[in-house]
Amino acid sequence: MQSTTPKLAVRRWWAIMPIVFITYSLAYLDRANYGFAAAAGINQDLGISKGLSSLIGALFFLGYFFFQIPGAIYAERRSVKKLVFWSLVLWGGCATLTGMVSNIPSLMAIRFALGVVEAAVMPAMLVFIANWFTKSERSRANTFLILGNPVTVLWMSVVSGYLVNSFGWRHMFIAEGVPAIVWAVIWWFIVKDKPAQVNWLSEQEKKDLDATMRAEQAAIKPVKNYREAFKSPAVIKLCAQYFCWSIGVYGFVLWLPSILKSGSTLGMVETGWLSAVPYLAATIAMLLASWASDKLQARKAFVWPFLLIGAIAFAGSYLLGSTNFWASYALLVIAGAAMYAPYGPFFAIVPELLPKNVAGGAMALINSMGALGSFVGSYFVGYLNGATGSPAASYVFMSAALLVSVWLTLAVKPQAAVRAGVVVRS
Repeated sequence: MQSTTPKLAVRRWWAIMPIVFITYSLAYLDRANYGFAAAAGINQDLGISKGLSSLIGALFFLGYFFFQIPGAIYAERRSVKKLVFWSLVLWGGCATLTGMVSNIPSLMAIRFALGVVEAAVMPAMLVFIANWFTKSERSRANTFLILGNPVTVLWMSVVSGYLVNSFGWRHMFIAEGVPAIVWAVIWWFIVKDKPAQVNWLSEQEKKDLDATMRAEQAAIKPVKNYREAFKSPAVIKLCAQYFCWSIGVYGFVLWLPSILKSGSTLGMVETGWLSAVPYLAATIAMLLASWASDKLQARKAFVWPFLLIGAIAFAGSYLLGSTNFWASYALLVIAGAAMYAPYGPFFAIVPELLPKNVAGGAMALINSMGALGSFVGSYFVGYLNGATGSPAASYVFMSAALLVSVWLTLAVKPQAAVRAGVVVRS
């Protein structure tokens, strides 16, 4: 079996990872571009107050929160392929419709609906990766999935800046919603749920991969059902951890363009370029962290230190105040990179902690709490920025949330869920 593994690994990476990356990229594009619309005048055009703007921006995450677990269960028990196909069609439609709204209630309804139809994507894609990649590969595979996040915001920041500058926020939403619908058709014809269903792997390669996956499952303590999994102390702590972590991430993602625009005399194109830099740094940091995590088979050691750096960077931006824009901006670049770096190792923890029959649901529960944290972060950061006229208070808020997530990461003890004689390093 050892002799066939390198060939098998290369073939899977090239066949699966581009699909995973593009799919999550399109999901992230259609959830994050609202920040550019807010900076480009959607509030003035529709008569939205600053407080209401924060709520509308955050409404996505409420819809996202409620439909995580049902989506994961369907993906685990039925089909990732069917679930993601319909999600792509529906979220592309919702994103495009955002550019056609004429009043506040319709905008609120579409933002909530966008969260509902995107909710299943993240847990479904994590289940998909767990079907195709082994324990020693999973941190890197997860990272290629989540790289769709910073890489998309990287180019979206530049493209959206040009689009809103040249055509306005309505055309930006329409132009950036259509690709998801096009990709849905491609997805349907090229994706298979499991290795056994493809014809580009040999029968021996399929048997080798299946044997490796079965051996990994045999080393994990059995868990009878979702109820037992959700009551696990480690899962509860990971839920709380991801809630706090997501406060920082999405407070940053959604409102960075507005923070940069209000703190300088830059135009939308320049704001777009500056907004892109933290995501370039994040991409590099994510690749390095996931590679090292898989190499050393260590997970927690590549999560909490980065979150601590992010907390310190936000605190530094607060201490600098509004007197030094470029120094504060440099710290924001560091904060963005540090918050993104641990995603691959973090989502590799759960499949090593719980067996396959409940791991997808547990990841959905954790991700749903992250969605709730994203709602809190995106709402309160927007609210604090609007109420105080400065991002200083929101820097303190995001820094404190990240510090709590550091403590919770250190409190997780995955070893307790593993059979005697088999240790999952943390």
